[in-house]
Amino acid sequence: MQAHQRHVRYFVMMGCCIGTFVLAWSVVRFVSVPAAIGMCVFAMVIPPLAAVFANKRDPDDDWWNDPRWDNPGWDDPGHDRDHPDHEPRP
Repeated sequence: MQAHQRHVRYFVMMGCCIGTFVLAWSVVRFVSVPAAIGMCVFAMVIPPLAAVFANKRDPDDDWWNDPRWDNPGWDDPGHDRDHPDHEPRP
């Protein structure tokens, strides 16, 4: 459920970004070009914020608690990504 909420939050923010651009250059520019430019500058800030807020995890979201970390065989061959136990590929 938390992933769904993050997706919705992201798409709402990106929809606001696109809506701000469209509104700025289809309506507001006829009234005030500096206001339209200001709206575009504001809209430029939305995508990075949307990415940050969409990737923010909830406190009860246990994505970091991977059960593989509790595996007692974690140090056995095949679990080390820096030294894999397979032959090098040609």
